[in-house]
Amino acid sequence: MGLLIKNSRVIDPANNIDDNLDILIDGIIIQKIAKGIKADNSVKIIDAKGRIVTPGLIDIHTHLREPGLEYKETIRTGTMAAAAGGFTTICCMPNTNPVNDNRAITEFILSKAEKEGIVNVLPIGAITKGSAGREISEIGDMVGAGCIAFSDDGKAIMNAEVMRRALEYVKAFDIPIISHCEDASLSHGGVMNEGFVSTTLGLRGIPKAAEEVMVARDIALSELTGSRLHIAHISTAGSVELVRAAKKRGVKVTCETCPHYFTLTEENVIGYNTNAKVNPPLRTAEDIKAIKAGLKDGTIDIIASDHAPHASHEKEIEFDYASFGMIGLETSLSLILNLVNEGVLTISDAISKTTINSARLLKLNKGTLREGSDADLTIIDTDKEWVVDVNNLKSKSKNTPYAGWKMKGKAVMTIVGGRIVHDTGDIK
Repeated sequence: MGLLIKNSRVIDPANNIDDNLDILIDGIIIQKIAKGIKADNSVKIIDAKGRIVTPGLIDIHTHLREPGLEYKETIRTGTMAAAAGGFTTICCMPNTNPVNDNRAITEFILSKAEKEGIVNVLPIGAITKGSAGREISEIGDMVGAGCIAFSDDGKAIMNAEVMRRALEYVKAFDIPIISHCEDASLSHGGVMNEGFVSTTLGLRGIPKAAEEVMVARDIALSELTGSRLHIAHISTAGSVELVRAAKKRGVKVTCETCPHYFTLTEENVIGYNTNAKVNPPLRTAEDIKAIKAGLKDGTIDIIASDHAPHASHEKEIEFDYASFGMIGLETSLSLILNLVNEGVLTISDAISKTTINSARLLKLNKGTLREGSDADLTIIDTDKEWVVDVNNLKSKSKNTPYAGWKMKGKAVMTIVGGRIVHDTGDIK
């Protein structure tokens, strides 16, 4: 059965579309976009009046934990959380157990996703074997198996020579290295941002320089090799400025930030709130201002969730020993839409940073609603108000600092390959 979405405001930044249009889906592709489309009785009609229809949202930075850490999250529960958040495609980081550093693990993830996942899952392979930062993985073999980028996310590659060779290696495949920028010698033992709050709480801090010196190094290596570099989860004003300057010089660098880096500060840690313990750590109000400016002027290309599920026993312990990370797939969209309400981003820019920019980075046939493209769509009610209730979240883990927050804006329907995978029942 086909689908016909009627009466919606269609926003597709990739094609400069912002208009009231109908969308006809035939099988797994978008067949037609126009006004007043007619269809026979074999087509299911979705009246999306008052809602926005966008290309399916893409999250390039998630942790699905499978294989090996299924007590935190599985491909099934992670993709359910993604669908509930409006994401039709997610890219999973390789810090599983075992690490996704070879063809067999990549093929396992893809096979599992095909059988149990309800959104598109694209694996990111480890740059180095075991993500140990020493020996480069069989990158060519893993590209053949289906990896769309490479990262040792969660661990920085401290050896600059290894990083240089990895950048040179991927150049032949025209895919990006996604860099977790952290100088481990500066961050070692730290659990939150270094500053007044860490001193007050008696917690060891991580200086902003731990991120910034590695951002500077990897930009220099990208400039040296001419390879594509994508910097993950930037959190400081200094990092934003380094990327801005590099782009002006023509360096092939892109970057992302995450909703928690423009909505929360180090003060959210007060009370030893382990759900606010992330890496890189939450920074200051000044950094939030710089992140928002970077989003506004295009320095920051993409917003990703860095969805990092952990079991309760890994969070409900002393702050020093708690795991880094928070879940984010189900709250990201609302927090991004808040940037629109604040006037930081236009609605078109917000959608670009969660759709076409990610698709272009990874060279995916997604992120657009053009006729003939994949029928991945998100239907959003920008006025829908809701409260974050951890008991209603689809993720297996519940480690969110947004519990109890009042949110505005939500995905009310998510369509993947022409199939409805999430439906709140708000559209008749």
